[in-house]
Amino acid sequence: MNDKLTEYSHRRFNPLTGEWVQVSPHRTKRPWQGQQETVAEDERPDYDPDCYLCPGNTRAGGAVNPDYQSTFSFKNDFGAITEDIEDFEVDNGLLQAKSERGICKVLCFSPRHNLTLPQMSVDAIVEVVQMWKNEYHELGAKPFVNHVQIFENKGEVMGCSNPHPHGQVWAQESLPDEAAKKHVHQKKYFAEKKRTLLSDYIAQELALKERVLYENEDVVVLVPYWAVWPYETMILPKNPSSRILALGFLGSIMVS
Repeated sequence: MNDKLTEYSHRRFNPLTGEWVQVSPHRTKRPWQGQQETVAEDERPDYDPDCYLCPGNTRAGGAVNPDYQSTFSFKNDFGAITEDIEDFEVDNGLLQAKSERGICKVLCFSPRHNLTLPQMSVDAIVEVVQMWKNEYHELGAKPFVNHVQIFENKGEVMGCSNPHPHGQVWAQESLPDEAAKKHVHQKKYFAEKKRTLLSDYIAQELALKERVLYENEDVVVLVPYWAVWPYETMILPKNPSSRILALGFLGSIMVS
């Protein structure tokens, strides 16, 4: 069966979303004469006086960054979702809309301009993880917030507007569609099996040892069977956890 999966077009089911992913493994054999990207030389200084995120610099919105020495977070000067808006709805046949309140913050991982997260020391990364947990707790405690998403857009191809090591957090009223689908399917699976979907998935992947990239006593890092992107991994806790605040082991996922 595995031979067929690596040779012939097929669909793979994503049990987290209830959707099917089209897979065309035979396409990797086609000759490629298209564009090939060169690796960009990235030589940046520790501090850039023109960077909006470096310590002590003035941001585009006019605020001045403190002379921070480790991590630093602030409300995004140009957030995609804003908090101070009026509630409204549009219901005009097929034209519907609803206001969405939220808070967007920028999370600076380090005062150094020329680092990325995997280049930082383990102690410095632990401080970043603690910042994630603090932001999750603080924003999630707000009465109107029902979802907190912590993420990083890394690199120009992903639309990252500043090379300084940083991520973002969005806290908003509604549950985004992808998160909502995963919640529904995991809840249904647990109701039927009395086990969590991801726990069963981890057990199956560990038995196969085909897509596991890293494992320790707390987590498994793997390429999901239903992966969509060329580079896609999942970090899965071995003990079921519903939120980042329950993951006290996060420092253990750091690989030297």
